[in-house]
Amino acid sequence: MRSKPRVLVTHHQVQPVALALLRQHCDVIVPSADITTREEILGLCPVIDGLLWTSYKMKLDRQVLDACGAQLKVVSLTMNGVDCVDTRELTKRGIPLGHTPSIPNGAVADIAIGLMIAASTRFLAGEDASDYEANHPIEGSTVGIVGLGGIGQLVARRLQGFNVGSLLYCGHSAKDKAAQELNARFVTKEELLRCSDFVIICCPLTAETIGMFDHDAFASMRPNAVLVNVARGAIVDELSLVAALKSGQIRAAGLDTVTVEPVPPDSELFHLPNCVMVPHLGTATKKTRDAMAVRAVENLLAGLRGEPMPSQFVPLKQ
Repeated sequence: MRSKPRVLVTHHQVQPVALALLRQHCDVIVPSADITTREEILGLCPVIDGLLWTSYKMKLDRQVLDACGAQLKVVSLTMNGVDCVDTRELTKRGIPLGHTPSIPNGAVADIAIGLMIAASTRFLAGEDASDYEANHPIEGSTVGIVGLGGIGQLVARRLQGFNVGSLLYCGHSAKDKAAQELNARFVTKEELLRCSDFVIICCPLTAETIGMFDHDAFASMRPNAVLVNVARGAIVDELSLVAALKSGQIRAAGLDTVTVEPVPPDSELFHLPNCVMVPHLGTATKKTRDAMAVRAVENLLAGLRGEPMPSQFVPLKQ
């Protein structure tokens, strides 16, 4: 019988402070490759007690859980979103899932505001942008936030200093208390797209939101509109976005995330002067990443002990 539980960490670039904490309590398996394939992960899964999952691009599904074996007690993510996980399968097996909600919200909200400014003004353009019509300032504009959750609310708070004309939001339901504090109005997605000068995507990736921004969505937006995405790339249909930017259907886009990451060198998005991209930097501060990784380890250790996690994912009731 092992003296310590065995835990697989799916990538070696987990923050050192978190790995040190994990190694105090567990025997830790960490792949050495910079880019670990799914096959390599599956090969390391057998007979582990805990799984620290680090990739939002690789699916944690029945195949992975079967490879881990029946003794797997807990899964913990080093991220907030759970769209990479088959949560129904975990629930069916009675395996708790940890994640890191709230911790990255401030850093992601900062990136949203930065992309909003950069895409709107094109001050990051390498070429001469003197002919660019910067006649749609943030001040006095209508800003629409898709998803007034933790990140959406912090974006709205940061916008208070910009003296926006009006703040709209859409989502599953009205957030009356937060909306009152932020002077935001709950509207349908259709009204938000039709009326907003800036549209900021802050919602999670779900079956309902995947491909939400398609040809029809862009067709309903204002020609002076700027789209900002700090959520998940798959919420936006990339071909439709490229077409909208090239045709002038919308004015510009600021993207922290795209469908395929890293972005392929031949992506048209690289060559569009009205598109600003950063390589998924929403959580890229040391303080944020340390805190997320430590919380992920705390969740995992609690699960191994059979105790409630500090941040356990609770699936919505169907």
